[in-house]
Order: sequence, then structure tokens, then C-alpha cells
Amino acid sequence: MKDIPHILVVDDHREIRDLVAKFMGEHGFRVSTAQDGRAMRKVLESSQVDLIVLDLMLPGEDGLTICRELRGKSNIPVVMLTAMGEETDRIVGLEMGADDYLPKPFSPRELLARVRAVLRRAQSFPERGAPPEEPVVMFESWKFNLARRELEDADGTVISLSTGEFNLLHVFAEHPGRVLNRDQLIDLTQGREATPFDRSIDTLVSRLRKKIEVDPKNPTIIKTVWGGGYVFTSAVESA
Repeated sequence: MKDIPHILVVDDHREIRDLVAKFMGEHGFRVSTAQDGRAMRKVLESSQVDLIVLDLMLPGEDGLTICRELRGKSNIPVVMLTAMGEETDRIVGLEMGADDYLPKPFSPRELLARVRAVLRRAQSFPERGAPPEEPVVMFESWKFNLARRELEDADGTVISLSTGEFNLLHVFAEHPGRVLNRDQLIDLTQGREATPFDRSIDTLVSRLRKKIEVDPKNPTIIKTVWGGGYVFTSAVESA
């Protein structure tokens, strides 16, 4: 049973919880459900969860508040469910640390594909606290520890990175000097195809620039290639 991924569905609508739990169960997952943040915490206290499907519009504590809390103490991947057309909510969700999002109403098969992609991507990166088997890399005045998932500035101060920011920086550090378009970055960081007008990568790039650039409005490390995507211009060296 330990090898079967455990999904936690957090949604206040019982019909949606039951639908997702039944469909995911039929496709090889263990599934727990919770109607709100309080019930979610009880599941997390007693079980090892591999991914959380989290509704944005929850009564009481909303999904953004819960996602921010999760990111402060764990790296459990989060797929957020948002209202159709609420682009601002999706962007804020990504900024809070969600790994992917899906607008309601959604196809269970689409959710299954997103969950599988996020899990594949999460498994390809080392967990926080794992032995430092991967190298520490340097760029500019930054020290990026891939095993500990930590970014340190020249003074040794650790800069907090969301899962999405860490994944994006990891991809850039693996491909310095190479122009990567949005579709490639979404595939490499989230393991899925881009959807029309998907601006999630632009949001993550903006957030990452605010953390590593001297002047985020005039970036010198992550540069925009108009019509092409982005390029990581700094040389990357093993520490």
C-alpha cells in the first residue's frame, strides 16, 4: 500500500469529493477526503499524503490561506481547483505555492492527467532534508542547493522558494544560455502541455526575478526573449 500514491481531496461539495475519490480510486490511487482545512489537518496528522487537490472557494479558511500554510511547513504538491474564468485567483494560487490549477467545471480525466503529471515532477526532485546527493551550484552571487531545495545569497541568508519557483530555477540552472519558450517551461516544470493563454510561467518568472534580480524591472539573470520565451544568462558552476 505504501507504493500506491495517496491523494487528499479538500472540497466542501460532497458530490465533487465523492466523484473525484471514486474516479481516482478506479485509476490506482488511495484517496482521502476532507470538507475543509480543519478536516484536512486531521488527515495529514494521521496519514502520509502524496498530493492534495484543494478547492479555492472553501467556507471559513479559503484555499489560498490553506495553501500558504501548507507551503510554510511542507512540500506536498497541490493542485488547486478554481472558478472558471477567475484568472486572478489562479495567478495568486500559483504565487501561494500551488503546483498546478484546474478551472471548474472540470473533466475527471483532465484532473487525473494533471495529478499524474505533478506527481511525476515532484518525484523527479529531491525532498527537503534528503542527503546532499545532487551538487550545489553557483550563479552570480547565489548558492543553489538542489538537495536541500535552498537558495542562499552572498551573506548566507536562505531565500524561501515555493515549489513552483524551485522547479523553475532548477530548470533554468540546468539549461543556462538556452532560450526556453513557455510551452517548454510548462512541460519541464509541471509535466503538462500549455493551455491557451496560460500565463502561469510568466507569473513564476516575475516572482523569481523579485527574489534573485538586483532590479526585477530590468533583469539581467532571467531575460525575456520577445516572441521566444526566456533565457537564463548567468554562468552556472558546481560549488
